[in-house]
Amino acid sequence: MRQWIALSLLCISVLLLPVSASAACDAPIKFGALTWESGQFISGVLKYIAEDGYDCAIEEVPGAGPALETALSQNDIQVIGEQWVGRSPIMEQAIEQNKVAVIGDTLKGGATQGWYVPKYVLEENPGLRRYQDLPKYAELFKDPEDPSKSRFMNCPSGWTCEIFNTRLLKNTGLDSIFNNAHPGTGAALDAEIASAFEQHKPLLFYYWQPTGLMAKYDFAPLEFPAHKDACWQDLLRADGTADCVSGFPVSPLGIAVSTPFIESNPELADVFKKVQFSSDELNGAILEMSENKRSGDEQALAFLRKYPSVWQAWLSDEAASNLAAKLGISLTGEAITADATASSTNRATSLSSFPSWSLETPLNNTLASVVQNYGDVFRTVSTMALTYLLLPIERLLTTMPPWLIIALVSVLAWFGVRKIWFALACAVGLFLIGAFGLWGALIDTLALLIVSVLVTVVIGIPIGIAMSGSKILRKVVTPILDVMQTMPSFVYLIPVLMLFGIGKVPALFATIIYALPPLIRLTTLGITQVNHEMIEAGRSFGSTHLQLLIWIKLPQALPSIMAGVNQAVMMSLSMVVLASMIGAPGLGEDVLQSIQTLNIGQGLQAGTAIVIVAIIIDRITQAFGQGKRARQKTIDAGRHPIG
Repeated sequence: MRQWIALSLLCISVLLLPVSASAACDAPIKFGALTWESGQFISGVLKYIAEDGYDCAIEEVPGAGPALETALSQNDIQVIGEQWVGRSPIMEQAIEQNKVAVIGDTLKGGATQGWYVPKYVLEENPGLRRYQDLPKYAELFKDPEDPSKSRFMNCPSGWTCEIFNTRLLKNTGLDSIFNNAHPGTGAALDAEIASAFEQHKPLLFYYWQPTGLMAKYDFAPLEFPAHKDACWQDLLRADGTADCVSGFPVSPLGIAVSTPFIESNPELADVFKKVQFSSDELNGAILEMSENKRSGDEQALAFLRKYPSVWQAWLSDEAASNLAAKLGISLTGEAITADATASSTNRATSLSSFPSWSLETPLNNTLASVVQNYGDVFRTVSTMALTYLLLPIERLLTTMPPWLIIALVSVLAWFGVRKIWFALACAVGLFLIGAFGLWGALIDTLALLIVSVLVTVVIGIPIGIAMSGSKILRKVVTPILDVMQTMPSFVYLIPVLMLFGIGKVPALFATIIYALPPLIRLTTLGITQVNHEMIEAGRSFGSTHLQLLIWIKLPQALPSIMAGVNQAVMMSLSMVVLASMIGAPGLGEDVLQSIQTLNIGQGLQAGTAIVIVAIIIDRITQAFGQGKRARQKTIDAGRHPIG
């Protein structure tokens, strides 16, 4: 009897517990961390609804688009806040297998996309309206890396839009006039577009909306035929065979969720189905987010506080009241006490006792001003670097038959290492790269590598020599070298890109910045460590400073200088993948594409090719440096015999 009474009391106590709106959230909800503005904003809104409205625990998982889509299909994450319907083969397959569902219609009227030019280009060229008009105006869009053709700015390699744009370029016959340029990343594409608008330059590019950039600048779409679904489905396939041309579809935007999420959280799934923004609301939010430098969570917080009438219709009455209380507003939009807003505010911004200082806005304004006022100067430098350095070496390597390049490298390897097996290994390694179908990418990489090392040597050795003779110069230059070596490469990739344009030249400058410090340091170290007695002996014989440098200091410091050259070469090669992020072709482009498409085989092949090149270059440059050091030790031993 007592047991029954105790059990009854327990049941009554459970029933009397307060019931929250989050009873269905039995586990943390993992959101994919999206990298574009609209995705970040919509994800922020959904996270606030789930966390503050329905009291669900949330987590955010970073990753590239294909990686997040694969994780969603495996229920490693549960929500991707913005999904373009019909754009991803990974998602289509997951939907067919009932692992994933795309729910809701987050943008009223759907998202648009197309080929665009700046609006001022159409105003200055009234005859340019359709894609058929492009051959007559191709001169406007000259490719600086190939002046014989014009340039179309495509999506980054690995994106779905890159496939259908490439097919459209071919099916329209424009591939014979326009080079198909790939920016590497979405940020690089945005930087190239922004740079063109700031300088009032013509540019032909693919883009989409809603985006912050579309809200900031006036884009003018080129006219295409009406959308044909059968043709479009073929254009989405890289191995498609149809030669048709179709206009771009209007893509519905939805929220991608895993099937287990729907089963475990039916109430929250129903809420997500109701989430919808008008184009003005979404574009306006993205523009505010961009102009005010807000994160997606911060912009979502501002939107939810400003427009309670929009989101109130999505939520249950209890959840709406919970969210309003956490936001510190009434459901009519009026603010209430500041204490009630603490939990929401703290998730978007962190409180600190430090003053609010930031160089972000001044630096961004300075860069924009430099691009506007001196962009032509930097583009002239870019053209000169292409015309007189990169393109001649690239043409030379391209015209040389592969067997000749393999033979020359093998001979050079034998002279350096003096081992026949290493020379044969170099030949086999290069042959393997060609067998992988990466010879063209190897040539692009070698051309960039050769030019960057030459420029680095021409700049670095004189600076190292000057530093070795001046303590003041060492004190001034050393901190600069520290910054160059420790500053993340991503920080200066975008500014260099906006100044010099997308492609090989910004990659060249970024590589030089990265590879220069070790050569300067080792050159300075080698000269300062030259035996003082030898220098005094040279002075006693009446040698001038130049003669001392040429005949004593540099020969004695040559092993250290060669070590610096070796480090410069290896660091230049390590920039191959990063350079591909700003549109530089080569082996790094294949690695980046494999990352974006989760193509393990392609990534392994390209990575193996980079390893082969790195080993060959490292061993040869080390061998020449060590050979010089060994010969120097022999000479010193002859001058100072032992015993």
